Amino acid sequence: MSPLSTSSAATNKTMLDRYMRLPTPENKCQVMYVWIDGTGEGLRSKTRTIDFIPKNPAELPIWNFDGSSTGQAEGSNSDVYLYPVTMYPDPFRLGNNKIVMCETYKHNKLPTDTNRRKSCLEVMTQAKNFHPWFGMEQEYTLLDIDNHPFGWPKNGYPGPQGPYYCGVGANKVFGRDVVECHYRTCLYSGIKISGSNAEVMPAQWEFQVGPCEGIEMGDDLWMARYFLHRVAEDFNVVASLDPKPITGDWNGAGMHCNYSTEKMRQPGGMKYIEDAIEKLSGAHVAHIRAYDPHDGKDNARRLTGSHETSSIHDFSAGVANRGASIRIPRNCSEDGFGYLEDRRPSSNADPYMVSEIIVRTTCL
Repeated sequence: MSPLSTSSAATNKTMLDRYMRLPTPENKCQVMYVWIDGTGEGLRSKTRTIDFIPKNPAELPIWNFDGSSTGQAEGSNSDVYLYPVTMYPDPFRLGNNKIVMCETYKHNKLPTDTNRRKSCLEVMTQAKNFHPWFGMEQEYTLLDIDNHPFGWPKNGYPGPQGPYYCGVGANKVFGRDVVECHYRTCLYSGIKISGSNAEVMPAQWEFQVGPCEGIEMGDDLWMARYFLHRVAEDFNVVASLDPKPITGDWNGAGMHCNYSTEKMRQPGGMKYIEDAIEKLSGAHVAHIRAYDPHDGKDNARRLTGSHETSSIHDFSAGVANRGASIRIPRNCSEDGFGYLEDRRPSSNADPYMVSEIIVRTTCL
C-alpha cells in the first residue's frame, strides 16, 4: 500500500481554521496563480504576496515557474512565464485575497503547447458579432484516495444504475458535502455556475457553468475545476475527470456543450441551428480530435453508442435524443429557436478548445 493511500496524510481542519483567522496586514494580499500544465488537463498553482489590493489582473506582475516539473520545458531552459488574465475573489483564503487564471508562455514569449486560451480568444474576438453563448455540463467522479469510487463497496459493486440519478438518501448518493461546498465557492467567486446534480453512476456528479459569452466560458470552467479539486482535497477525496473511470455497464463522464449564437436565440432561429448542425456534421473528425486531450483516444472509451452516447465514428443529430452527437432540446424544437447541445466532448476536454472549434466551424 502506498503512503498516499493511508489516512495519515489527512490534517486537522479545525486547527487550520485557527490560523486562517489571523488578520493580514493592510494593503497586502495573497494571490494564487493558477495554470494548465503540460498534460492539457492538470492544473497547477502557487502563491505570491502582493503589496496592494488588485482590482483587475492587468495590475498583477507577470511571474514564472519551473516548466521542467510540469511537462512544459526542459531543465536546461526551464522558466515558463505566467500571464494573469482573469481574476476571482479567493473562496478559500477570503478577505482581499485573489485567485487568478494565467496563460503560459515559453522563454521566447510564444504560447506553450497547452495554452489554448490565446487562440480561443482570437477566434472569439473575430466572432464577437455573433455573440456566441455557451453552457457546459461538467461531469466528474468522486474517488477515495485509493482511486476506488467514493462510497462503493471495497470488494464489489453497488446495485445497477437507475436509482442514483438526481437521487437522495445515503444509499443513493455519495459525497454531497463536496458538491455543496464546491457550489458555494463558485458562487462566492463570481463563477457563473448554474446548477448541479447527482449523475447516473453512483459517486458521479455534474455541475453546469453558463451561459457565458466567448472566452468567459473557458475561464470560468477551468477555475471551477480548480475549485472542485481544492474542495475535494479538503475532504480527502479525489475528483476524477476521467471519461470512463469504471469499465463495464456504467455511464462514462462527458462535458456536454450547449451553444447558440444571437440569431439562434431569436424567433426563427431554428434555421441557424440546422445550418450549424450541417457544418458540424462535415467536421466530425476534427471535433472528435479536439474533444479530449489525447486526440480522441480518451473519448473512444466513452463514445460507444451505449450509455447515453453516440458512436465516436458516426455523426448524428436529433430532437431530445441523448444517443445523438447533437441534441436539439424539445422545447427549442417546439419554439423554433434556442440552442443546440453537443454531447461529444469528454469530461477532461479543454473548454477553450471545445468552444473555439465550435465557433470556428459554425461562424468562421
